[in-house]
Amino acid sequence: MTNAFATRTVDYAYRDASLPIAERVENLLAQMTLGEKAGLFFQTMIMIGEGGALAEANPVFDIPSTEELVIGRQMTHFNLFGTTPSAARMAAWHNRLQELAASTRLGIPVTLSTDPCHSFTVGSRTTPAGPFSQWPDPLGFGAIGDEALVEKFGDMARQEYTAVGLRVALHPQVDLATEPRWARQSGTFGEDAALTSRLGVAYIRGFQGATLGPDSVATMTKHFPGGGPQQDGRDPHFANGGSQVYPGSNFEYHLKPFEAAFEAGASQVMPYYGMPIGTEHEEIGFNFNRSIITGLLRERFGFDGIVCSDWGLLTETVTVGEPYPARAWGVEQLSPRERMLRILDAGVDQFGGESIPDLLVELVRSGEISEERVDVSARRVLREKFVLGLFDEPFLDVTRAAAVVGSAEFRAAGAAAQRAAITLLVNGRSAPILPLASGLRVYLQGVDPTAASEYATVVETPDEADVAIVRIRAPFEERYTVFATDYHAGSLDFPREQAAELVTLARTVPTIVDVYLDRPAILTPFAREVDALLVDFGASDRAVLDVVFGAASPQGSLPIELPSSMDAVRASRPDVPSDTEHPLFRFGHGLRYPAA
Repeated sequence: MTNAFATRTVDYAYRDASLPIAERVENLLAQMTLGEKAGLFFQTMIMIGEGGALAEANPVFDIPSTEELVIGRQMTHFNLFGTTPSAARMAAWHNRLQELAASTRLGIPVTLSTDPCHSFTVGSRTTPAGPFSQWPDPLGFGAIGDEALVEKFGDMARQEYTAVGLRVALHPQVDLATEPRWARQSGTFGEDAALTSRLGVAYIRGFQGATLGPDSVATMTKHFPGGGPQQDGRDPHFANGGSQVYPGSNFEYHLKPFEAAFEAGASQVMPYYGMPIGTEHEEIGFNFNRSIITGLLRERFGFDGIVCSDWGLLTETVTVGEPYPARAWGVEQLSPRERMLRILDAGVDQFGGESIPDLLVELVRSGEISEERVDVSARRVLREKFVLGLFDEPFLDVTRAAAVVGSAEFRAAGAAAQRAAITLLVNGRSAPILPLASGLRVYLQGVDPTAASEYATVVETPDEADVAIVRIRAPFEERYTVFATDYHAGSLDFPREQAAELVTLARTVPTIVDVYLDRPAILTPFAREVDALLVDFGASDRAVLDVVFGAASPQGSLPIELPSSMDAVRASRPDVPSDTEHPLFRFGHGLRYPAA
């Protein structure tokens, strides 16, 4: 596509990299039309087209064509959605996207954001790792507890992201996992504020560097002021989960990781959907809540970076082909126009998951909001584009992208972290059973036989085996839609039949069980029946087998308490960590292998 900059009557001083960024911002802002300014306020999903082309409209997910978003709606911020192709194809697509942006009147480059791409939890909360290196879920970093490792991860992820043009990380998630049933714990560092603060700071340093600059990925720390204390563990993505409650009067505890993130230079912040119940703040969603955004975030903490709302607050959204109402908890009665006014008045800069800049233009032209207020947020958004160097180097080296993303070094580091996060809860009834000796006959459930055959002889039945190795995942309740089921919620109890089968197996042959925890699980029915019990927070079969057979040692300690019963969970306070009575395994529990 031809770049027609030379024929436009535009003052291109903002493209002069020798000028101070503040001067470049003001030069560009003064030349922008109201429509161009309005386009800065919206960040919605974008997809990669077939073969790396710019995407056509996708009616299943209600996503307009890329050309409509960039040219028609003058938008320049997008959250990459869908399956990630090869790094080279993604980088080539990114360059096509920037070429399209360069063809506009002012040539404002696109900023691309992403949900986590390196974890195991797949679905609406993370993107499959695809070509990227694969690491444990953030909860696994909480189990390891090593700031240096988290910073190393952030730096490696930064290199992979920047190689394919991803310049904003919609993470870290520094919510505290104080409600055992909550669905989003895998993205946290656990329930402890001090641990989360330390690791959150290291995470931001890894992605952003010492200061935000052209080699950085800006971090969007979420979900202010802490999304953990959900009533009955229900998530506010859904209408029955809008309430955040504080029966332990522990609101301030949930702010600590955010305060640490701000001191570390976090560039952006995302508030959550929930509304605070029983606090000094108005009982409406955090994004609409002026006392939360302006009073707490802007004034008390002095945060002057970008505040981007969580997704889908203004209009109905389509997720996995299913319609969902706007998540405007506490202000459901307001029209999209009125909601937009409330969010802007609260102090938010961008609307996540929305693409209706014409409505903002209408509000300014009607006098309901001033253009000066629009300029306040536009400055913040433009400033970050300049700081990230997007105006100066918008295009990527496709060959470099293929070499950097998923490199052998990065994959090896991710695999080592998977192994390190594995946490040993039980090791033998009277004497340690782990690590196992190689060459045993093993019966497998939920484990790849090919991976296991590197250590043992795989047999077909428990009666033939010297030992059984079983991998299962934390239980959850099936929900009413695909998207809702993706949020693993409800009871932490295993189905009675599944627990009974494990007990029967353990009474037949010595049994090692590994449980993938994306949130706590009630392990009581079989924890004392099996011969060894481990938990992981995202690990390949090979990583688990390496630990079971002693090629690596378990180094994890529980970043969350594991309750003994659902009665104890129901009686606990959602805003208080380690609050279940007589937990089966306490926060910090983790055995080590005996010294050789």
